[in-house]
Amino acid sequence: MSRIDNAGGKLFCSRMNNEQIIEWYRQFVMTTYAPSISLVRGRGARVWDADGREYLDFLAGIAVTGVGHCHPAVTKAIRQQAGRLVHVSNLFYNENQPRLAQALVERSGLAGGKCFFCNSGAEANEGLIKLGRLWGHDQGRYEILTMRNSFHGRTLATLTATGQDKVQKGFEPLPAGFAYADFNNLASVRAAVTDKTSAILTEAVQGEGGILAADPDFMLGLRALCDEKNLLLLCDEVQCGMGRTGRWFGYQHYGVQPDAFSLAKGLGNGYPIGAVVAGPKLANLFQPGHHASTFGGTPLACAAALATIETLDAEGCLENAVKMGALFVERLQRLAKKYPFILSVRGKGLMIAMVCDRPCKELEHLLRQQGLLALTTNNFLMRFLPPLNIKAPQVRRAVRMVDAACAAWLAKLAAPPPAG
Repeated sequence: MSRIDNAGGKLFCSRMNNEQIIEWYRQFVMTTYAPSISLVRGRGARVWDADGREYLDFLAGIAVTGVGHCHPAVTKAIRQQAGRLVHVSNLFYNENQPRLAQALVERSGLAGGKCFFCNSGAEANEGLIKLGRLWGHDQGRYEILTMRNSFHGRTLATLTATGQDKVQKGFEPLPAGFAYADFNNLASVRAAVTDKTSAILTEAVQGEGGILAADPDFMLGLRALCDEKNLLLLCDEVQCGMGRTGRWFGYQHYGVQPDAFSLAKGLGNGYPIGAVVAGPKLANLFQPGHHASTFGGTPLACAAALATIETLDAEGCLENAVKMGALFVERLQRLAKKYPFILSVRGKGLMIAMVCDRPCKELEHLLRQQGLLALTTNNFLMRFLPPLNIKAPQVRRAVRMVDAACAAWLAKLAAPPPAG
């Protein structure tokens, strides 16, 4: 890792360690996150920090690097496209956009669908919200009904769509036009629908909310309710999409088709790209002037996404997510019998959570000391999101690290409090 300074109009670099990078970061970068180590290199499921320590990455950039860090096929595609054409704006055609759109539509099952490209999950969900409002506008409908405990982004509209007070706190007054119901409670959703409701927005698996999968009856019921009330069913696939659950998209586990869904995170394997995939009802709703994104769907971003999709297919990553997810859950369930603070293990594919009976941030730190990267979510859950091409020896190694971290945590919990 290098530090770049401007001295006398010239740039120069100097080697830095973790401590130096952290101090530099604190001096110039807004503290919207609370990072602890500086990662400088990655390969597959492994990363290294600025002090040279290796970690097994079971976070994958929060479900982003689905085929691992610096995958040769994705890296090659980015390098080749960067040498050919990076950006032209959407005032001009670029052939990578329709190639990527076709690949997504074909895998979605939404025959006659079309795509809009952007840069992030929040942007993609903004696109869904705007589609919902535009579709309902002439009917006097504008309200988007979302689920409590959901997460849809950090922009003003998407944090309002997010059904968590802690995300919204401090940003009031929030934009109007959103209502909330209970996830996996169809009666709650039905009761929240009004004559102003235009669309229902849900995750098939709540990610930030705690790796909670929708019940089959709930998803089927949402589709039936939307058909009955002439509402749109919109799915947020930002975290659970792109093979994370063992299907291309989370909603495909339930035999339902949304009217549109959002993507980002794993779509570009680390290169920023988001997408809205709309079915035939909404495919032609946006017209010039309705929506736009300067950097949406650049030739470079689309090349990265296409290479990611091709790699997921070529390496059988969806099937591997099911197989390795089952292995990981089974081994974690063994640990649940060993450690009383583990209440349960849940998940779908390689979107997995270990539920604890107390706040588990300390366990996250202990896992990091063992060399395993994971993430606390919803305070009481340890979330694991490894690459979708993870191998069985790496899963077993991760379980040994979890075992050691849990043993250390149990010893700390059993230790008497310090005197005084």
